Amino acid sequence: MLSRPIDFMAYALSLAELALGYTSPNPAVGAVIERDGLVVGLGHTQQPGMEHAEIMALNQAGEMARGATMYVTLEPCCHHGKTPPCTEAIINAGISEVNIAVADPNPLVSGKGITCLEKAGIKLNIGEYEQKAREINEGYFKYIKTGLPFVIAKFAMSMDGKIATRTGDSKWITSEEARNYAHGQRHRVDAIMVGAETIIADDPQLTARGYSGRCGLARLQPLRVIVDGKGRVPDTARVFSEPGKTLVAVAEGEFNREILKASREGTEYMVLKSERGLIDIAELLKALGQRQITTVMIEGGSRLLGYAFDHHLVDKVLAFVAPIIIGGAEAKTAVGGRGVDRVKNALQLKDIRIEKFGNELLISGYT
Repeated sequence: MLSRPIDFMAYALSLAELALGYTSPNPAVGAVIERDGLVVGLGHTQQPGMEHAEIMALNQAGEMARGATMYVTLEPCCHHGKTPPCTEAIINAGISEVNIAVADPNPLVSGKGITCLEKAGIKLNIGEYEQKAREINEGYFKYIKTGLPFVIAKFAMSMDGKIATRTGDSKWITSEEARNYAHGQRHRVDAIMVGAETIIADDPQLTARGYSGRCGLARLQPLRVIVDGKGRVPDTARVFSEPGKTLVAVAEGEFNREILKASREGTEYMVLKSERGLIDIAELLKALGQRQITTVMIEGGSRLLGYAFDHHLVDKVLAFVAPIIIGGAEAKTAVGGRGVDRVKNALQLKDIRIEKFGNELLISGYT
């Protein structure tokens, strides 16, 4: 019985996905070294300051790297950062061919790594699985180009678009299977953002749970960002006692003086300009980008999501739809805000995907 040939680049991409959630602000990269049809080295990006994917694979391959082929999901770096250049290590190891899924948009690399390898006489192939490679590092690509985080809007709703009943009850619209997937998405992002109403109504933990690498490790938990213009979130909210850090964005004003004096371990307050009580989320995202936050997932509530969509701040949507009808004119919808005046002006998502989790559907797409 013949075995199927190994798709080495696909293998490298799967390794890159393993790195998501651990490498930011660096990209998540996977590398495979193949010699005579056999895998002799594997690697994926470690935490910042530690081994890059290429180095990890080269160390594993040892002398078997000489004359071998490397498959790597992102252009190898050619500059000295916290670690030496990967291109230098590849050349010194005697790799004869390198397959690169996508070029690195970082100005420090951006084609320079490819040129360096070419000058060393290494055969190059570029572009295999390029779209998948871009998707894995979509947060990194936007952050490098704009300095702003990639913004994901995530919500769960009934078939009639409700996120809670008229009494505010929302547990649980989706199944455990869908919620587990959502925790997986939290694991991949740098920050989770919610409005004050979500904290007051649901008292969520806002942590990535169920993943051994992050669960309980404060330094690897996504930053929790609470948009609390009027300082309404109570001291007893669970987010303040969970592992990791919490940032509370409050509107500038006299009433915030006492709030800012509050001292909680792992909690920081950020004062931002506001208009009619609404914090400027664009400025908040800019401030997060300055802190090297590359991906933010907005999880609600309706008012915050509405503001984000109204101001064209969302890059990607993850919408879970449960086969239930909640009804009620007073029940909240997933996205508030102003909205559009005509259907033809509605936001049209691109690159739509539909997946099934239990009885729920996940509809995802890009803005």
